[in-house]
Amino acid sequence: MLYDRLNHGFSVAFRKSGCTEKFHDLTAQDDWSILDSSTESSSQLTVSTSQKNVVKEDTRLALIRAGRTIIVEKGYNHAGIQEILQAVGVPKGSFYHFFSNKEEFGLAIIDYDSQMHDRIVEQYLKDASLSPLNRLKRYFVFKVEEFETLQYREGCLFGNLSQEMADQNERFRLKLQEATDRWRDQFAECIQAAQSMGEISTEYEAKMLSEFCLNSWEGALLKMKVSKSDAPLKTYLQFMFGVILK
Repeated sequence: MLYDRLNHGFSVAFRKSGCTEKFHDLTAQDDWSILDSSTESSSQLTVSTSQKNVVKEDTRLALIRAGRTIIVEKGYNHAGIQEILQAVGVPKGSFYHFFSNKEEFGLAIIDYDSQMHDRIVEQYLKDASLSPLNRLKRYFVFKVEEFETLQYREGCLFGNLSQEMADQNERFRLKLQEATDRWRDQFAECIQAAQSMGEISTEYEAKMLSEFCLNSWEGALLKMKVSKSDAPLKTYLQFMFGVILK
């Protein structure tokens, strides 16, 4: 099978990314009123302010990670703020300190997931030790292994939210379009490089091939979740690299 050959040639140890890593409960609080400025030196106040900012940023990130974990499993509309607060271990005031409402929170989660995803894609598609086509193969082999570790759950946050929210909320639709267009463009750049090296036919434009590559992958992820197996993903690899990208 083509997948087995790819997996043998491009075996990648699963590394949990920021998109899938678990968060930890935070015990630090946002109440800094215990500081007595009258008894603190200037340098101590500077350190305390810095520590305060770090704790606040950690709290914001923990909320986003917890929200992402719940939303990718339950969906945006079924994710409750109270459930997220309990997961992180912070009061409701902490949530509204960082996000004016649930919509802003959801958009922040898309931004976070997009940033984490961009780093992973760049790590694989910019690997100069491999040819462009082999970089793309290696990336998808890694993704198959990642979903095997997740027991074929979750799928793609972008795909999940696109199905759920694109017709409900224009801000979500635009944010998701921006994220998926950037993902497509990363594929297109790699495919174009492969075409320049003669690894892929130039019969079709790189952007068209990358669009098909991304759309087919999202469909394979949906079928993966329904079947709870890697069969749709392996079929994707066989046809994408055995028929389309050659």
